[in-house]
Amino acid sequence: MIVFSAFICDLDVFFSKYAKDNNHRNLITHSIIPSIIVIVLGITFNWPALILSGFTLFLHIFVDLFDWGTNLFYFSKKTIGPRLFISNEEQKNLPKYLAQYKNKESFFDFKYYNNKLALMIEALLFVLMMICIIIYAFEYTLIIFIYFFGLYFHLSKHFHLKKLEKS
Repeated sequence: MIVFSAFICDLDVFFSKYAKDNNHRNLITHSIIPSIIVIVLGITFNWPALILSGFTLFLHIFVDLFDWGTNLFYFSKKTIGPRLFISNEEQKNLPKYLAQYKNKESFFDFKYYNNKLALMIEALLFVLMMICIIIYAFEYTLIIFIYFFGLYFHLSKHFHLKKLEKS
């Protein structure tokens, strides 16, 4: 449950068309509201796993602030965060940059997958995750299959966009 809550909010990608600017991070699932609800429910029912699930959900949202930003407080309808993968120039003239691609998602996808630092951090976090699972919870090593399923989803989307842009 704790591991599942760390990535469940990314399933909102299937509802992007309902979000502001078609950005799934502008949905309520990418705000702190769900994590607060889960933590409060965990405290109310004295369920430590639910409390930890709320914190892992919050940690996911917090990490998402740094790359493209997220709608942290939801009701403000404003994406906030440092947005480390996009320059001020690109942010100010985003429609101009998006127009260079057949699919607008390609701009964001290529910015991420062409960023060596981001890929190194991803690899480092994977290694750290594996070390922690092996040392502290060896019985949960099958969880890595969930990770690879998510990785497959992201990479298949990336290669689909790459193919689309080349055609």
